[in-house]
Amino acid sequence: MQTVEVAFWVVGLLVLLGLAFDFMNGFHDAANSIATVVSTGVLKPHQAVIFAAFFNFLALFVFHLSVAATVGKGIVNPAVLDLHVIFGALIGAIFWNVLTWYYGIPSSSSHALIGGLVGATLPKAGLSAMVWPGVLKTVAFIFISPMLGFFFGSLILLAVSWVCKNSTPSKTDRWFRRLQLLSAGAYSLGHGGNDSQKTIGIIWLLLIIGGYVDQSANAPPFWVIGSCYFVIAMGTMFGGWRIVKTMGQKLTKLKPIGGFCAETGGAITLFLASSLGIPVSTTHTITGAIIGVGSSRRPSAVRWGVASNITWAWILTIPATAIVSAIFYYVSQYLF
Repeated sequence: MQTVEVAFWVVGLLVLLGLAFDFMNGFHDAANSIATVVSTGVLKPHQAVIFAAFFNFLALFVFHLSVAATVGKGIVNPAVLDLHVIFGALIGAIFWNVLTWYYGIPSSSSHALIGGLVGATLPKAGLSAMVWPGVLKTVAFIFISPMLGFFFGSLILLAVSWVCKNSTPSKTDRWFRRLQLLSAGAYSLGHGGNDSQKTIGIIWLLLIIGGYVDQSANAPPFWVIGSCYFVIAMGTMFGGWRIVKTMGQKLTKLKPIGGFCAETGGAITLFLASSLGIPVSTTHTITGAIIGVGSSRRPSAVRWGVASNITWAWILTIPATAIVSAIFYYVSQYLF
């Protein structure tokens, strides 16, 4: 009886830790949803975070749980894991999010979580516990998602530039200030649909390990789904302003037409990835789209030094979180 009670309270605390990561995910990645619409002046910052948070939560009613299934069952084998692995994975991911937020670096919360899960699993079960198709698919999209964002962002900019070639700059600006509300809403919808499901997948995995959900279940309990969407929306509402400055001002200067194209290109990429059940980085996606829009005007419009720093953060995310998570896997042996 004592073991069951301890396990119950440990699971409960880890669920709260998972929700803390979910909140930090929204807080850290708020820049992805609002940087372009704030930097173009279409919305004030406090309006933008409320706007983005609403669409983050609205994604609950739009997307299936394909990404959650990948994270919960498609990265590592649930049968060989334990509560120590989940603890290590979450601490590693939260650590990386706090560190990159402090320095204003737009890194990936998604890959921090995947890196943490892999890093904490290796000391417990080794490479045999990896579900390699899911791992390789996730790693591949570190490169594919920004490339898709770049492609769609630049392609849409070229298309709308051709459509608006006979329009006056003031008229074009006025129209795209309105249209950017649609593109920002679509991007925030895609952000909520992909990112919240990563935490859903972790908590689902946690409940499977704890014996509270059967591994053959097609979905986690609804309270898990609803709470994760709500918490990420709250995190977005509080916003991570350090990263907003990097994404919306330092990387390249955007006008409403550019903001619309970047957000639309990013949204298309996220909708596509979520439909395929692929956990991608919303940070990578919107960064690629912004660079695509900026470089389509002229290559010198992009501050390539800033882009290089961001890329290094992307490369380091999975190994850095894996190392920290492995350390905390061992630490947790003395905690519970």
